[in-house]
Amino acid sequence: MDGVIADTETLNARATALMFKELYGVTIAPEEFYAYIGMGDERYVQGPAEKHGVAIDTEAAVARRAENFLKLTASGPLPPTPGLLELARQARESGRVTLAIATSGRREKQVPVIEGTGLKLEWFPVFISGEQVTKKKPDPQIYRLAAEALTLPPKRCVVVEDAPAGIQAARAAGMWCLGLTTSASPQTLEQAGADWVVGSLEEVSLETLERRFQL
Repeated sequence: MDGVIADTETLNARATALMFKELYGVTIAPEEFYAYIGMGDERYVQGPAEKHGVAIDTEAAVARRAENFLKLTASGPLPPTPGLLELARQARESGRVTLAIATSGRREKQVPVIEGTGLKLEWFPVFISGEQVTKKKPDPQIYRLAAEALTLPPKRCVVVEDAPAGIQAARAAGMWCLGLTTSASPQTLEQAGADWVVGSLEEVSLETLERRFQL
């Protein structure tokens, strides 16, 4: 969700790097965290820790990372991803599309980001967060839960993703996937299985989505 609704991936990486420095005295470059985007808060801190041979208290690490993230965003709400609000407006006004959020992150961390962009939680009747799943992306569990809550077959769902793990999860769930290059290159997203890759949601309209995916 972080690279789709708002460009928060850079802040997530900075918050995590700061956490490692504060709690464990270890310097990790922010870009090292990008490989774990979409895999959930726990794996986001565990992966780099394992790579650097650092024994961590996962719960404490995740909590400090969240604190650091809130401090970094305290100056004001983050702007929405370009084209996001217009696409959401088209979907809502169409009367034939139901919006959902499926994020590996914790709800308490994601809600302020969502509301800060100008989106309203009531626009999303379905909201699945990391606390509700036992398996993280690239496992398709989170998207299967979303489809069940939407009462739609997976082939009638389109997922917008910015990370390879999320794309793999969407495709494994049997859904269409639009890849957004806010966190990875077009080639990386295509290799992960994205059906269509764009540089911005400004390139997308509800009409083009329905036509491209034959919805």
